[in-house]
Amino acid sequence: MMTATSDLSHARWRKSSRSNNGGGGCVEVAHALSLVGIRDTKNRDGGTLAVAPAAFGSLVTAIKDGRLR
Repeated sequence: MMTATSDLSHARWRKSSRSNNGGGGCVEVAHALSLVGIRDTKNRDGGTLAVAPAAFGSLVTAIKDGRLR
């Protein structure tokens, strides 16, 4: 059985283009076959939120639309 951690173990993480350099909101995302991982850039060992690609797309759309402030 594959877990979210093993699905993301070889994923290439990138810093979100919307992260700021002021120290507040820095996140990284990684896309795997069936998951998108989200983690805090400054605390990479603090845990990873793994969601389905469709859920991640909905989250990004809601943020861009200003529905999550």
